[in-house]
Amino acid sequence: MAARSSHDLTRRYAKVDGHRIEYQWIGENPEGVPMVFLHEGLGSIELWRDFPAAVVAATGSAGLVYSRYGNGWSDPLSEPRRPDYMHVEALEVLPALIDRLVGSPALLVGHSDGASIAVIYAGSGYPVEGLVLLAPHVFVEDCSVAAIEAIRGDFLATDLAEKMAKYHRDPAATFWGWNDIWLSPQFRDWNIEAFLTTVSCPLLLVQGEEDDYGTSAQLDAIETGAAGPVERVMVAEARHSPHLSHMDPVVSAIAGFVAGL
Repeated sequence: MAARSSHDLTRRYAKVDGHRIEYQWIGENPEGVPMVFLHEGLGSIELWRDFPAAVVAATGSAGLVYSRYGNGWSDPLSEPRRPDYMHVEALEVLPALIDRLVGSPALLVGHSDGASIAVIYAGSGYPVEGLVLLAPHVFVEDCSVAAIEAIRGDFLATDLAEKMAKYHRDPAATFWGWNDIWLSPQFRDWNIEAFLTTVSCPLLLVQGEEDDYGTSAQLDAIETGAAGPVERVMVAEARHSPHLSHMDPVVSAIAGFVAGL
C-alpha cells in the first residue's frame, strides 16, 4: 500500500490517462483495508462532504478520494462524453490510479455513477476486497431519465451553475458532459448486469426509499446477478444521497460490513 505523508485534506494531483486528476488521502492506517471513494455523475472530492472521513474513522481504514476527469478541480472535459464513459473510467483510469496510489486491492465505495464504475471494475476481474454501492445503477430506468430531465431544467432556469462553480473548475462542461449523455437515445440501452456474474466479493447495497433517480429494482438485479454475498439497506425518508442525508446509519452499516470482511 502506498505511503501517505498526511492525513489532512491537502489537494494533490496525479497524471492518469493523460489527464491531471485531483486526489486526497484521508487517514493513515496501513493495516486497514484501503478504501477508494467513487463519486456520482456531478460529484467531486468536496461534494462527498464529511462522509469519507466518517467512514474512515468508523472503520479504522484509510480512504482515497478523487475527482474524475471533467469533475472537481481535475482537468475539465475537452470533448463530449461517450456512452461508454463509465467503462473507460473502470477499465482504464481506475486500474492505473489504484496501481499508482494504493498498490493493493481496495474496498470500493461508489455512489450512483461511481457505484456503476465499481461494478464494472470488479466484474472485469480486478481484485477488490468488497463493494459498497450507494444508489447504484446497472440499467437505465424511466424515473432516472425523468429526474435527469428535471435537473436539466434547473440548470437552465436557476442558479445551479453558480452553485456548482464552488466545486467544479468548469461547471457547464461538467453538467452537460453528464446530462447530455444520460439523456441521449443511444444511452437508453446502457446495461452492465452482465458484469455482475463475475463479482464474487461481498457487496453492501444502500438506497434511499425515496430515491427519485432509481428504484429498488436496481438492488434486486444486483442481488440476483452478483456471484458474491449481498447485504442491502433501504434508508427510510432518504433520496438519492442517503450517505449525506442520513449519514449515521449508513456509516454504521458500512462499519459493520467492513468488520465482517
